[in-house]
Amino acid sequence: MSHPETAVSVVVPTFNRSSSIDRALGSIMAQTRPPEEILVVDDGSTDITSALVRRVFPEARVIEQDNQGVSAARNRGILSSNGDVIAFLDSDDEWLPNKLEKQLAEMARFPDRPLCHTDEIWIRRGQRVNQMSKHKKHGGSIFKRCLRLCVISPSSALIRRSLFERVGLFDESLPACEDYDMWLRVTSRHPVLYLDEPLVVKYGGHKDQLSRRFWGMDRFRIRALEKILCDPELEKSDREAARSELRRKIQLYARGARRRGKYEEASFYESRLPSLATYNCSSER
Repeated sequence: MSHPETAVSVVVPTFNRSSSIDRALGSIMAQTRPPEEILVVDDGSTDITSALVRRVFPEARVIEQDNQGVSAARNRGILSSNGDVIAFLDSDDEWLPNKLEKQLAEMARFPDRPLCHTDEIWIRRGQRVNQMSKHKKHGGSIFKRCLRLCVISPSSALIRRSLFERVGLFDESLPACEDYDMWLRVTSRHPVLYLDEPLVVKYGGHKDQLSRRFWGMDRFRIRALEKILCDPELEKSDREAARSELRRKIQLYARGARRRGKYEEASFYESRLPSLATYNCSSER
């Protein structure tokens, strides 16, 4: 088999997804430009996920580890891979057949851009749903667009390996919103490529989604914003925008905590508001 100039490794983190991982891996195998490497990182599944992958997709390399969360699974895949570029596919999503081919062509045109993402199709409980305007994807310098919510899907991202050497790996201390944290680090330093074409199908509405497991997802985004404000290289206008969004998220989270009777937690976050005017960095809670 000849090796192209750009070798692609696909990292598929999974946990108890024997019901959907065959769809995900099948979409990788159907690519018009196949990857050089597929790594399935089983994050402590208690079902037959690993056995199924080994039986049906012997081309994939299965890496098993104790349950540590999706960030640890993605990081294990990155560190175990050999490709020049890394693609991620969540095990409940799927790619359209020409995803890698189109993204690689775009990245070849813009070799200085370390990340390329695409539009996506959303399926909820078997029905296609339209994305709201706040979820609209963009390319270029999009740091400020990334502050409100996560606007890059991991399953759509194709990333040059060298980028992780500059911005670091996924934050394993975050049980959720780890992608929000990663994209803040990436977009604060680099413009990104975007293909305005749906090349990923994302399936939602199932019970094991992280957004259902964790109340108050903004508390993880607050931590990510605090982290990015600790970056001495953050440009002044981006710093002001991040500080403003941090204030907004703290206010929203504190109100939500009070509604749920979490008065001590609400007071803790509200006590931080007066210092935000000059906030640059703080230690983690």
